[in-house]
Amino acid sequence: PCPLCLPQYGLVFDAGSTHTALYIYRWPADKENGTGIVSQVEACPVSGPGISSYADDPAGAGASLKPCLDKAMTIVPAQQQRETPTYLGATAGMRLLREQNSTKAEQVFAEVAKAIGEYPLDFRGARILTGNEEGSFGWITVNYLLETLVKRSFTGEWSHLPAEDVVGALDLGGASAQITFLPGTTIDDSSTRASLRLYGTNYSIYTHSYLCYGQKQALKMLMASLHQVTTSSLQISHPCYPKGYQENVTTADLYNSPCVRAPSTPSPAQVLTVTGTGDPAECSTAIQKLFNFSCGANRTCGFNGVYQPPVRGQFFAFSGLYHDLHLLNLTGGQSLSSVNATIWQLCSSSWEKVQKEFLAVNRTHLRDACAASSFALTLLLQGYKFNHETWLNIHFVQQVANVDVGWTLGYMLNLTNMIPSETPQRVVGLQRNNWIAATVLLAIMVILIFCLLTVICCQKNSFGYERL
Repeated sequence: PCPLCLPQYGLVFDAGSTHTALYIYRWPADKENGTGIVSQVEACPVSGPGISSYADDPAGAGASLKPCLDKAMTIVPAQQQRETPTYLGATAGMRLLREQNSTKAEQVFAEVAKAIGEYPLDFRGARILTGNEEGSFGWITVNYLLETLVKRSFTGEWSHLPAEDVVGALDLGGASAQITFLPGTTIDDSSTRASLRLYGTNYSIYTHSYLCYGQKQALKMLMASLHQVTTSSLQISHPCYPKGYQENVTTADLYNSPCVRAPSTPSPAQVLTVTGTGDPAECSTAIQKLFNFSCGANRTCGFNGVYQPPVRGQFFAFSGLYHDLHLLNLTGGQSLSSVNATIWQLCSSSWEKVQKEFLAVNRTHLRDACAASSFALTLLLQGYKFNHETWLNIHFVQQVANVDVGWTLGYMLNLTNMIPSETPQRVVGLQRNNWIAATVLLAIMVILIFCLLTVICCQKNSFGYERL
């Protein structure tokens, strides 16, 4: 086939706080800046933890990416590899490491770049996304896949959809949580505003990323706050862990994150016994203490005093929000009261019962299921201020159009300039004038055929009379 006709590929590493994944995308070479034309060929999970966990072994971070890069080499045809744009974006795990120790963060990046650089790809760099970028790119991804930004009619003309069709994005990672949407009002705080020009339309979207309110870090903050209220410093009663569950943790593990403030000076070698008490009401109260829900006077806010206009329109919730509720079969549009009842029941169950009920789920996920789903619910309802009615506007998804929803696709579309700032002028296929010409030609042909059939019928009839 001609080299210009071959499909093109793009690779994006999502280096999250708890794990990394490589996404391989493909699109037709003759794309005319269309929407919804990028498909996901592969999502390769990198084994091991997120790259921020390799602070003391930076070479290990680079080595961890190789199996997925090897896989990409089998998918992207050899003659196209050198033209394949490749990116690595890191999120809140690396933001926290950079806060803790910027030298270590730089060493991890150097090793990661070195590993990718050994492959015959067009590697365009590894960098840490800001929270606002992470939110904005997730929003672009979901709206691009739903084709809510611009649509092409069958005559080849582009039309913009009304703003009401644009959806919001809710993302929950291991170390941060993002909310992004098009509010119905002007955005009062410029630090929460992202201005985008896509397909000839300006969008002023609200976006905020809450660092430390990703699931893994939130559960760490929860455990630390439970430790600080215990009377005995060596025992922790955990109301979100199932009754009958017990484990030991060291204070070093408990306070090893910048999200968790250690009391004066905990002795790092102390071993603490954590006992689950399976108490949904206590669990909910303990989780709410991680947030400050009060807003200053004449100010609408999310939590911790961060400005947020009221939520508006439909929302797609993905990543951790999807996984937490999917475990409990709650991603099918159930009412809020039904979701509350299911989580309450899970949080009242014993460890023995939970293990029998969820045989295929690993031990850590099962232990955290009540805490994680309660946290997700508190974040959405009291944090972002969804209510019984607006709850039904949240759609929990993992994929849209067979593509994983997250920031990676939006990031690649943006960096490869695949979404133009202006409305595309022409499209592949027939132009509007050609459509008109084709329609006229078709009409003439139909009339001619009709005339011909009429003549044939008349002739047949006249032969019949002659025979008579």
